[in-house]
Amino acid sequence: MDMEFDYKALGLKVGLEIHRQLDTKKLFSPVPSELHEEVDFTVERRLRPTMSELEEIDQAALEEFKKDRVFVYEGNYRYSDLVYLDEEPPHLPDEEALRVALQITYLLNAIPVDEVHFMRKIVIDGSNVSGFQRTAIVGMNGRVDTPWGSVGIPTICLEEDACRIIEQSDRKAVYRLDRLGIPLIEIATTPDIHHPEQAKVVAKFIGDALRATRKVKRGLGTIRQDLNVSIKGGARIEIKGVQELDMIPTIIEREVERQLNLLKIKEELEKRGAKEEELKEEFYDVSDIFANTGSKIVANSLKKGGKVLAIRLPKFRGLIGFEIQPGRRLGTEMADRAKKYVKGIFHIDELPNYGISQEEVNKVIERLNLGELDAFVLVAAEEEIAKKALREVLQRAREAIRGVPEETRRALPDGNTQYMRPLPGKARMYPETDIPPILISEELKKEILENLPEYPQARVERYVKEYGIDRSLAQTLIDEERDELFEELIGMGVKPSLAASVLVVVLKGLKKEVPVENITEKHIKDAFKLFLDNRIAKEAFEEIFKELALHPEKTALQVAEEKGLALLSEEEVERIVEEIVRENIDVVKAKGMGAMGMLMGRAMAKLRGKADGKLVNQLVRKKIQELSS
Repeated sequence: MDMEFDYKALGLKVGLEIHRQLDTKKLFSPVPSELHEEVDFTVERRLRPTMSELEEIDQAALEEFKKDRVFVYEGNYRYSDLVYLDEEPPHLPDEEALRVALQITYLLNAIPVDEVHFMRKIVIDGSNVSGFQRTAIVGMNGRVDTPWGSVGIPTICLEEDACRIIEQSDRKAVYRLDRLGIPLIEIATTPDIHHPEQAKVVAKFIGDALRATRKVKRGLGTIRQDLNVSIKGGARIEIKGVQELDMIPTIIEREVERQLNLLKIKEELEKRGAKEEELKEEFYDVSDIFANTGSKIVANSLKKGGKVLAIRLPKFRGLIGFEIQPGRRLGTEMADRAKKYVKGIFHIDELPNYGISQEEVNKVIERLNLGELDAFVLVAAEEEIAKKALREVLQRAREAIRGVPEETRRALPDGNTQYMRPLPGKARMYPETDIPPILISEELKKEILENLPEYPQARVERYVKEYGIDRSLAQTLIDEERDELFEELIGMGVKPSLAASVLVVVLKGLKKEVPVENITEKHIKDAFKLFLDNRIAKEAFEEIFKELALHPEKTALQVAEEKGLALLSEEEVERIVEEIVRENIDVVKAKGMGAMGMLMGRAMAKLRGKADGKLVNQLVRKKIQELSS
């Protein structure tokens, strides 16, 4: 992490929202919940916001509507049906998905509801064909105990996942229907997290509870973690799409840093006497100043018939370029807002640059009659587009005078965040009329409570005690979600120590060389079957998995045959060992058993992956003893 803050003094509050796909059929139709690449049909839609039951329109939905985009949906007859085209009412929710949701409720120390009522949540970014997402509360009032104190879990929800984005542009987005309807567990905590590391502890506890069911999907995109972060004097910020557990503390710290710096900007603007009413929607056409500009971006826009428009930002000079996160400034946030219309903006704090000269800057300052503390922002585009982009800049400038705006932001890989949309309000929910309430009987609650799955930490202890493997290996199997496969391999007859070593040590060692995520569980089980059938040695696993990572379309047997990794017969191994010993007869006679290490090295150089190391050791030892007697 970049720096350490006094989080208690700052009044840090963090809440988590964790979403995890369930490995069952789809939620409202008996369709396989698998992703695919085959497209049988496409449909095209436009979406618009509707009023909630409170007769209000959600601002986030309205923001999406302004983009005026067309949505194209790609479907497959096996993985999509009329329910997920919004042409048929939803069926009753999948029974297995509901049971798993209740298991998770108990694992998180929560209380299941007596009746499940589904609601519609307005979503018009195209990710749901219907323009809404169905969601229902299944559990309430859970908790996670941490060294920093207890954190509440007010709601555990069961909902449908959204479509998968394939490509998008300013005016069009293409989605795949395969992900739509996959059951999704949404777990929300109270904002009782007061330290970045505490957030990581809570996220891990919840993740462990989800994995305990062994009915959650694995892999990229199957889990999404969102953060709600605020500090004293700041605002609640929703941060979407935190993929890695270890990045949670960094992202929280960067958000604290961002809000503190925005508050510094607010304080400086107050000192300068900046007022919102001075940020007027007045657009200055300065195209003539850039008639012979050296900026390719500006020149290309003018060549296409566009204009260069400018706005005044009184009292903002030096603050647009103020860094609020590593590598990100207030000007970056303004540009993020304008991106729905233009690729970028130019502001006074970064000029001269990008081919724009000091002379051109001076002329703009003179044209706009700017004072010493006043700033300008330029946009080069078609006139109406440029005006829309500059209105977004003005809005962000007004918010800077107020301090920290409430908004939804996207987590970036480096720990920073980027503006997505305004923070959703309560005006996005209304009742689902197609699904009746579902009664959760006392008998069902009792059955689930009495048959809860083994919690991951208990599984670690069992692995250590029952299988005699190292605790760190057992913990890694759980953390990397290899435990179910580990037990399957043991069921096949593989020794626990070998199964754990290959799943943890061998695969981890290959991560830096090849994309191990391409190695499927079938690849792994097939390779172990070859080993159990005495067709490969355990030393062959690394070479086989390396090749399968690069060529996942191959089978373990194909790789073993292509690479010459099939085991030699004992007679062939003995013949090779005998040749090696004869070639080094002088060393053997001089050193006796002292030559063992050297001979083993030469033997394994020829036989690695083609013979069991234990057998080679026995044969080398036998040959040395024969010559020494």
